[in-house]
Amino acid sequence: MQHRIIVLGAGYTGAIAAGRLARRLHREDVAITLVNAEPDFVERVRLHQLATGQDLRPRPLREMLAGTGVELRLAQVTGVDAERRTIAVTDGNGAGELAYDTLVYALGSGWDDQGVPGTTEHAHEIASRPGALRLRARLARLEAGGTVVVVGGGLTGLEAATEIAEARPDLDVALAARGGLGDWLSGKGRAHLREVIDRLGITVHEHTAVTGVEADRVVTADGAAVPADVTVWTTGFAVHPIARAIAVEVTGTGQIVVDRTMRSVSHPDVYAVGDAAMVAGPGDKPLRMSCASGVPTAWQAADAIAARLTGGRVPTVPLRYFNQCISLGRKEGLIQFVTADDRAVRAALTGRLAAAYKELVCKGAAWGVAHPLLAPARRRRVVREAARADGPGALTRV
Repeated sequence: MQHRIIVLGAGYTGAIAAGRLARRLHREDVAITLVNAEPDFVERVRLHQLATGQDLRPRPLREMLAGTGVELRLAQVTGVDAERRTIAVTDGNGAGELAYDTLVYALGSGWDDQGVPGTTEHAHEIASRPGALRLRARLARLEAGGTVVVVGGGLTGLEAATEIAEARPDLDVALAARGGLGDWLSGKGRAHLREVIDRLGITVHEHTAVTGVEADRVVTADGAAVPADVTVWTTGFAVHPIARAIAVEVTGTGQIVVDRTMRSVSHPDVYAVGDAAMVAGPGDKPLRMSCASGVPTAWQAADAIAARLTGGRVPTVPLRYFNQCISLGRKEGLIQFVTADDRAVRAALTGRLAAAYKELVCKGAAWGVAHPLLAPARRRRVVREAARADGPGALTRV
């Protein structure tokens, strides 16, 4: 009988893991099923672009998986029974059940409202395609002079605020950050960030905790009210709630506890990758939720599963950081180089070259889903060839 591998979620980590497994194992030996609620691959790192009215290239999963042998099952995952090794799903035909021998959990994360009153009722999120589309529709209806407040001064908040301000210079855009603006960046990085923020006319509320969201304002911890016709909430991510219900060992935040090979410490037939996994990086610091963290975990899980099924040596994929890539609209960017454990160093790339670099990274991430076994040098060359095929200026064009 074929060994049944089910991968839950076709984001960056799930799709890469499924494709890598298919290319490392023989079809007659394994049956790989990728379960996802949507038919298209969602480029999560571009959702701030989608929210501002830009049209992204459709990436149907069936086309991306063509020829790999991976079966795509379009369905909503409603539960996982780790003892019976079954997945409960719902699709157009109703409820069903899938059985597995090995499970790769890659359902990722969504936005985290952090329990702040009024957030779920009044704020918008860009952690999902539906959320980005709802914000897109709301911004399209917002008249000149309208106010937008982006809550959260991390990477997602910076990209959202600058993208909105560049696309809609007729709006009054503000950013509320709990700490200082870009306070984790190098001096060069902070200086460039502030220069771009000032040039785009974004008002920054530093060291400001938002404690409430209303229909037309946000309320801060000191009792001040900041006008907001539209509030965009980008304060972090929360793990998909199904992880807590699987009965595997999880952290207090709901992430699945795994070993160095992404294998659950409590259920050896379950692997977790990406945002859903609690993974220790250099210095035993937990990896942050990001594409940069998730992709290597997908490589590690796929390689470990393939090795264990074929009796090979289980490899170890390096888990470390090289840089933080931040788009600041379509014409500006910031590449902050970092240590292996994600601490900023002095070096940083800025301006149009940084924007081109970030665009190349985004293209490379999408190519990595369809080509999960390409060596890094080969993958970079393929991405550059794809960019050239799109025509002059493709690296900085949406």
